[in-house]
Amino acid sequence: MVRVVGRVQRVGYRRFVLDAAQEIGVSGYVRNERDGAVTIMAQGEDEQLEAFLEKIKNPPEPVLIKGFSEKPCRVNPGLKSFEVRFGPLAMELQEGFGAMEKEFRDYREEFRDYREEFRDYRQEFKDYRQEFREFREEFRDYRQEFREFASRTDRNFQILMEKYGEISEKLTQVLETLQRESLETRRELTRAIDTLSDLVKKFTAEKANSTV
Repeated sequence: MVRVVGRVQRVGYRRFVLDAAQEIGVSGYVRNERDGAVTIMAQGEDEQLEAFLEKIKNPPEPVLIKGFSEKPCRVNPGLKSFEVRFGPLAMELQEGFGAMEKEFRDYREEFRDYREEFRDYRQEFKDYRQEFREFREEFRDYRQEFREFASRTDRNFQILMEKYGEISEKLTQVLETLQRESLETRRELTRAIDTLSDLVKKFTAEKANSTV
């Protein structure tokens, strides 16, 4: 039998004792006393009891043990497991609120950690936001450059189309001129050949008359 005094009620100490007993494999019970102490009855093999006592002497905060007394007791064969023996409802409500307060402290501490981590992320977000501004400004420069390139391309294409129209018109004029000149040339050649033929015939006739 063990009697524990100190800050051992409404801080989750009974739950800690129950977990230790179930882990090590001893049977018995734990209960709160009206004077603020906690009574623990445990039975098992000697090695188990030594390990159990060593563990429950060193609970986590906010439990604070100021006195830890042991005395032997008779074995109870009817205890096959370890249990929490609850007291009056009012005491159990206080115990529950105390455990909740401890859990709240843990969450509050965890919240502080998250809040600190959030500050780091917020600073990182500011850095990324600044980097995004720089990329956005660079994108504006590229967009302006693209507009200028598109404008130059449109102008060049327009000039090319105008030049192509002029070239096409000139080619058409050249072809038409060549066709006209070719027709006149054929006519001149035809007239020249006809004239030459007439001269040959006339010369031949005169030559024949002079011979007779």
